[in-house]
Amino acid sequence: MTALRYVYAVCRPLSAPLQAQLTGVAGIPARQLEHHGLIAVLSLVPEEDFAEEPLKEHLEDLDWLTATARAHQNVVDALTGVTTPLPLRLGTVFRDDSGVRVMIEEREEDFRHALERLEGRVEWGVKVYVEQEEEKEAVEERPAARPASGRDYLRQRRRRTAAHEQRGQKADEFAARLHAALSGYAEDARLHAPQNATLSGATGRNVLNASYLVPRSRSEEFVELVDRAEDDTPGVRVELTGPWAAYSFTGLTQGVA
Repeated sequence: MTALRYVYAVCRPLSAPLQAQLTGVAGIPARQLEHHGLIAVLSLVPEEDFAEEPLKEHLEDLDWLTATARAHQNVVDALTGVTTPLPLRLGTVFRDDSGVRVMIEEREEDFRHALERLEGRVEWGVKVYVEQEEEKEAVEERPAARPASGRDYLRQRRRRTAAHEQRGQKADEFAARLHAALSGYAEDARLHAPQNATLSGATGRNVLNASYLVPRSRSEEFVELVDRAEDDTPGVRVELTGPWAAYSFTGLTQGVA
């Protein structure tokens, strides 16, 4: 059985070996390949599963995709704890070590530039949600009497609409203030499109979905700043994720997550 090279990330040489128990996709241990002073972290994976055609089929299998993505992320997370990795896209596979070396050579200048810029920094994600006010309104209005007339009904509807718009405006203003504060604290920031609740499974309307590039040395202060902001506006929920490899700030596109 031929073994292909599944590459997770590129980084600078590590000061210590990879954890012996660090496994990647398909439960296969991760290893290092050094070339031109850079390291590709990879696993030797079976061709029958990771060659182009079977890989395409596997990527349509949600269970397989979920397990593979989790294993891929576990390796990147382990690297983030000890170095600054540049994560490659899920399913980045090469025929042999020579193919990996060629990839490093072709993109060496970009890799080095990104590593220099991101050294000692991590990415934090912040999302702000406004609660589903329709549910709250339904609960609040259950004891109320039914409208006596069409005019009363329209008056109630206008009142609910005005209150809903006011809450939405306050949430948007809160999100804007928080983003401005965090952007001033971080070295760089990226605004992403609001998450679709149906796809994400999160409750509430997503009014802020942003990533922030923060020095490791200031990460504790950054987290405290987010925690303090969470209590500022009733009906608003703040979610913090990270620290991650700096996915949003590599400045690289082709082949990078």
